[in-house]
Amino acid sequence: MAKAPAKPEAATEAAPKKKGKLLLIIVITLLVLLIAVAGVVVLLLLKKDKGGDDHAAAAASEQAPHSTIDLSKPPTFVPLDPFTVNLRRDEGDHYLQAVIVLRVADPKMADSLKAFMPEIRHRINLLLSSKLPSELADTVGREALAEGIGNQVNEALGFPVTTDARGRSRSNGPIQAVLFNSFIIQ
Repeated sequence: MAKAPAKPEAATEAAPKKKGKLLLIIVITLLVLLIAVAGVVVLLLLKKDKGGDDHAAAAASEQAPHSTIDLSKPPTFVPLDPFTVNLRRDEGDHYLQAVIVLRVADPKMADSLKAFMPEIRHRINLLLSSKLPSELADTVGREALAEGIGNQVNEALGFPVTTDARGRSRSNGPIQAVLFNSFIIQ
C-alpha cells in the first residue's frame, strides 16, 4: 500500500512541471511576438519619415544636390575669377561683384573646365547682368541664381538642362554646386 500513495504524489509533481513548461513557452512566444510587432512599427515609422509626406520629400529634393556625392573622395572646387557686372537698370544704376566657386564631381573635370572658361564666363556674365537688384536681395533669389549659373555651366559643357513637371530645371552635369564666396550689390 505504500506504493499506491507514491503514484498520486508523482502525478502532482509532474503537473506543476508541465504547467511551468507551458507557462515558459507562452512567455517566450509572447516576447517573440512583441519583438516582431516592435520591429514592424519601427520599419513603418522609418518608411513614413523617408517618403510618407509628399511636401517634405519635395522640399528635400529641392534643396538636395542633383547628383550624389561620394564621401570617400573629397570634392573638387574650381574658383572663378571675380565677376563685376552692371545689373538691369530698371531700379537705378547698381552693380554686382561676385566671387564664385564651382564644386565638381571629378578632379579631371576641373582641368577640363579651363578649356571652356571663355564660354562659361560669357554665360555667367549674361545671366548676372540680366538680374534686378531686388531679385538678388534675399537668399531665395541668390539660390535661384546659383542654380541658374550651374545650369548655364553644365550647358556650356554639353550637358542639357531638362525641366520637370513643376517647371524646375534640372541638369545631370558635372557641376554639383555653385558657391558664392563674396556677393556685393551696390
